[in-house]
Amino acid sequence: MSKHFRVPGRLSSKLKESGVHVSSVLQSAGLPSGLLDQPRVLVTTEEFFALWRGIGQVSPDPAIGLALGTAEKSEHFDPVVLAALSAGNFGEAMRQIARYKQLSCPEEVVLEPGDQEWTIQFRWLLANEEEPAVLTDLCFAWVLSIARHGTGMRISPVRLELQRPRASARSLERHFGCPVVFGAARNAIVFRAADAELRFVTRNAELLAMLAPQLDEDLKQHKGEESFPERVRATIQRKLTGSRPKMGEIARELHISSRTLQRRLQDAGLNFQKALEEARHQLARHYLTNSLLELSETAHLLGYEDSNSFVRAFRVWEGVPPAHWRGAQREKALS
Repeated sequence: MSKHFRVPGRLSSKLKESGVHVSSVLQSAGLPSGLLDQPRVLVTTEEFFALWRGIGQVSPDPAIGLALGTAEKSEHFDPVVLAALSAGNFGEAMRQIARYKQLSCPEEVVLEPGDQEWTIQFRWLLANEEEPAVLTDLCFAWVLSIARHGTGMRISPVRLELQRPRASARSLERHFGCPVVFGAARNAIVFRAADAELRFVTRNAELLAMLAPQLDEDLKQHKGEESFPERVRATIQRKLTGSRPKMGEIARELHISSRTLQRRLQDAGLNFQKALEEARHQLARHYLTNSLLELSETAHLLGYEDSNSFVRAFRVWEGVPPAHWRGAQREKALS
């Protein structure tokens, strides 16, 4: 997993086009004045969140995230999105994006298919604070932009779910063309399950055949740069969806034997139980910071049998119960 975000090179020009002074944004965010002048801008999650909070504070437009997340011209799409637009349908496109997203940042695109609905969320893997509202708006506007560009239709989601209090409701409803639920337990954009099968008019098998091998090679090199324990923890986190994954299951996901998994973890000074607890710890911080899930729901998602087991584990990790830790994080975000 990459530990840094790449800030798009066009961000400065897009901010200027929107009437936002870059220098004011960086000053508000507490970031170096020449940060966006570099040819390749890499920032931590904390710096990335600060940047987007700064944009929200400086911009007079409460819908600035929607504007920055909407791309009208295909030449403004990066290779990952171009590959996605070359796919056969909306679902395939988002699976492409979810696969390659880890090339550029510590973020996951989480796709949850269901019988009636198809939910898309963004998970900030190294976040210790709530994501800025501007960034949430941008991410969901970006997904909608891909859907509309690919299908050639003015597709709209079923609803938008936002954790924040009600604000700018009319702008959001007009942009997404659907109801917006404020004070929700999660940040999510929800489509109809059938929308995943909508064919893309931008489908381009030849372009995909050109882009995919390079992206796959980049992904292979990226995974080679990851330490083995990081790969194990990331795999465990993908499997922590209400049950505790067993070592054999993780080994199969990594295409190695359980014995090899054990040996390679031992070489790094770990064992599977330790890797599991580290994965749970990191994911617990994410859920407590970025969702309104009850402790019982969080415990279930992390594969604990009951809330008490989760609370005991969290006290070992952080020295305080999870409810106290969550409260302290929210106070810090408001200060």
